[in-house]
Amino acid sequence: MGVFWSCGYHGTSLPDLLAATNLSRGSLYAAFGDKHGLFLRALDRYIDHALARLDRELDPRENALAGVRTCLAGYVDRTSGIAGKRGCLVVATAMELAAHDPEVEQRIRRFFTTMEARLTGALVRAQAAGQLADGVEPATAARLLVCLVEGMRVVGKTGSDRAVSQAVVRTLIDRFSR
Repeated sequence: MGVFWSCGYHGTSLPDLLAATNLSRGSLYAAFGDKHGLFLRALDRYIDHALARLDRELDPRENALAGVRTCLAGYVDRTSGIAGKRGCLVVATAMELAAHDPEVEQRIRRFFTTMEARLTGALVRAQAAGQLADGVEPATAARLLVCLVEGMRVVGKTGSDRAVSQAVVRTLIDRFSR
């Protein structure tokens, strides 16, 4: 996963993968079929970890709006400094492969849809608790948040300023909340 994340799909060679996995060519092909099969498994793992983190941040037993704030603070962390320069495997893959690879496109679409649905659920809970400002529609706000955080991933590649990202997140949440 790390090699694909750092080099991209096309920039990753078979020798890179053999070195990273410590497998022989035959073992790699027996375990994953081919480079594409290994890549899909790596992408699935990355997505699973991202969604598990999101589930922890948006824990339905906790304050919903606080969970959204925690989620956004995590994106500020992941888009600042060295982590920001590394970027996001999902975003990089969407840009590199999604338009030409139906299996990848399906995974990326499912990830964004799932992320949006989980954020919508948290915002619905926040609305029920009286935490959202009048006129804030949870599904629309969730789509906006997905666009914001994934855009932060792209901008983070250029070394975005942490304080500016924090201000953007704070401004948006202040608009949503009572």
